[in-house]
Amino acid sequence: MGGTDMVRHMLGRMMVLAMLGVAAVIGSTALADAQVSVDIGIHLGSPPPLVAVPETPVMYAPSVNGNFFFYDGGYYVFRRGAWYMAPRHDGPWALVAPAYVPRPLLAVPVRYYRVPPPEWKHWRAEAAPRWQPAYGRHWEDRHEPVKAEHRAEHHELRHEDERR
Repeated sequence: MGGTDMVRHMLGRMMVLAMLGVAAVIGSTALADAQVSVDIGIHLGSPPPLVAVPETPVMYAPSVNGNFFFYDGGYYVFRRGAWYMAPRHDGPWALVAPAYVPRPLLAVPVRYYRVPPPEWKHWRAEAAPRWQPAYGRHWEDRHEPVKAEHRAEHHELRHEDERR
């Protein structure tokens, strides 16, 4: 390779590297814009104490002024008719479409919602909220096997404890 060819080759490599660098910056900016985080108005400095919701795999935070739950490694908040989920107690929070809200959360009785919506005021505290319009007519059917499975698991654990 002659001197001129070598310079062209080096300039070509530098140009490719520069374009890759620009593409990486633009791509990461676009990715950051695509990751939406929502401020749900609950700001906690540390994880709140959690209490088990009886007969469910869900926990709730009675000390938080909001409908704050923990299930299957994720934090969930029900606020203004919508569910939000985060990997940590302090976010980042993302809106969860009704079809993707875990069934055990939908089965939590009204009494465990610290700030229930006004329309729930006259609903039975021991029963799950009436999710029908947004969550489908038969969400209870999808929930029942989970509840039955959890009851069986709870029953087994109790018998194991009694044997010890």
